[in-house]
Amino acid sequence: MVVIDDLTPGSDLSLLFLNEPRVVERHEPPRYQYAAEFFTGKRPTHVSAADIASRAAALLTSAGWRQSATTSQESPGRTPRIVVTGRHDNGCTIEIHVTNDNGPAPPSKVWFSGRTPTMALREPEEFRWPEPIRTAETVTSGHVLCYECDGLGQCPECGGRGWAPDETRGRENCRACRRTRVCLICRGAAQLPISQLSSYQRGYYAELDR
Repeated sequence: MVVIDDLTPGSDLSLLFLNEPRVVERHEPPRYQYAAEFFTGKRPTHVSAADIASRAAALLTSAGWRQSATTSQESPGRTPRIVVTGRHDNGCTIEIHVTNDNGPAPPSKVWFSGRTPTMALREPEEFRWPEPIRTAETVTSGHVLCYECDGLGQCPECGGRGWAPDETRGRENCRACRRTRVCLICRGAAQLPISQLSSYQRGYYAELDR
C-alpha cells in the first residue's frame, strides 16, 4: 500500500483487496495462493514512466524486496510498458506495470499486482475408502444390494471424492460419476428395489430366479 500511495498519490486504497485463495497446484494436498490482480492507479502528470519505474525499484529494494527485473514490453497494437518485478525472501512477488507513453495524452495508468507463495492448507492425508452404506445383513426387505457399488452408495471408482489422482495434473474429474460423488446406478441408496429391476439388471442377481 505504501508503494501504491507513493507512486500514484490519491489512489483509492479501499479498492485494493485479495481474492479468495485459488488452487494453483492440484497434486495432493492441493496448494493455494492469494493474489491481488492489477490494482490501477494514475501516473502523476509531472512524472515520466521511466521515473515511476525507477522509483518503484528503489522502494522495493529499500523495503527488503529483491528487484529481479525491470523490463520493457512491446506488443503490436499495444502501448509499450515498463514492468518492475520484485521478489521477497518469503516467496511473495510484486509486479508494477507502467504504460510508457509520454506524449500529450492524459497521464497513463500504473498497474499493481501481487501474489503470495503457493502453500498447502493441510498435511498430506492417505485416502480412506468409505464404509458401505448397506450390507447383505442391512439391506431393506424387497431390495438387493446395488450391483454397481455393492452397497457402497458412493461412486465405486473414486470412493466419493468426485475426482481421481492424475500424475500430470494432480487430479482429474471422475469419469464414472462425473463429480456427483455417488453411484450412478443406485443414486447413493446403495440398494435397488427388486420390483423395479430391468431384465438386464436381474442378470446380476442369479438368486432371484431360483
